[in-house]
Amino acid sequence: MKLLAKLNLLLIAVFSLGLLLVGVGANRSLQRQAQAQVLHEAGLVSASASAVRQYTEEEVSPLLQKATEHETTFTQQVIPFYAATTTFQKIRKSYPDYTYKEAALNPTNLRDRASDWEADIINHFRDSPADTELIRTREGAAGTSLLMAHPIKVEAGCLQCHSQPSVAPRPLIVSYGSEHGFGWKDGEIVGAQIIAVPISVAEEKARRGLTELLIVVAITFFVALCLIDLGLFYIVIKPLRTIAENANRISQGEMELEQLNPKGKDEVAEVSRSLNRMHTSLQKAMDLLNG
Repeated sequence: MKLLAKLNLLLIAVFSLGLLLVGVGANRSLQRQAQAQVLHEAGLVSASASAVRQYTEEEVSPLLQKATEHETTFTQQVIPFYAATTTFQKIRKSYPDYTYKEAALNPTNLRDRASDWEADIINHFRDSPADTELIRTREGAAGTSLLMAHPIKVEAGCLQCHSQPSVAPRPLIVSYGSEHGFGWKDGEIVGAQIIAVPISVAEEKARRGLTELLIVVAITFFVALCLIDLGLFYIVIKPLRTIAENANRISQGEMELEQLNPKGKDEVAEVSRSLNRMHTSLQKAMDLLNG
């Protein structure tokens, strides 16, 4: 096997090992980065929904309640929960994998009632009021999901509808009854804003990033290998071939060869000078024998 082929095999083996190590390390890093990106996007969605809820409570609800106070049908648009959830359905066009729910332990609309695992999150915030955010993973029927949750506290405006049935708007009682959604207290944590996204979304982001990284590394190695081969050919292989050819011709008795012209002080140049000295010595020896 030629020297250049042996060197290429060695470089390919070293590169393959390096690529494996880079892949393992980069995959872990990219997984963390992808999860951080997903959570960042979830945070933006959460902030948008919270802003809509606050705006609805402070600006929209008073106007709608005043405009519909003589109606018998309850207008859902006055409820901040409804506004936030409806707004998310619009936002979801840009984030199709995300789900959003404002879950409550005792909601007016039973659609918003917390499931068992959602109730656990709400109770966590009730037991740890200093916590303003909770991030965890959850195993479900569709696989593992990454969750981001924030507590929902009762504010003064909420008590207009959720304190006691006797003070709640009549249309609300007509639409939802008086058995649930009441008894809330100012400052109490009654629910949680929960955003969920399949962990596969983060894994796919990481997988794409890893693929792109490995392609770039592979291309870089291929270019480097070509440049190394080119350098080796002109710096080592080609001079060695010339040395080998001259040595072979000298060994066959061709003494009138032109001597090599080594440049530099590297090992190849030293071999060339050694061959020249040997060539000169042999010429002198042959001249003595023939003389």
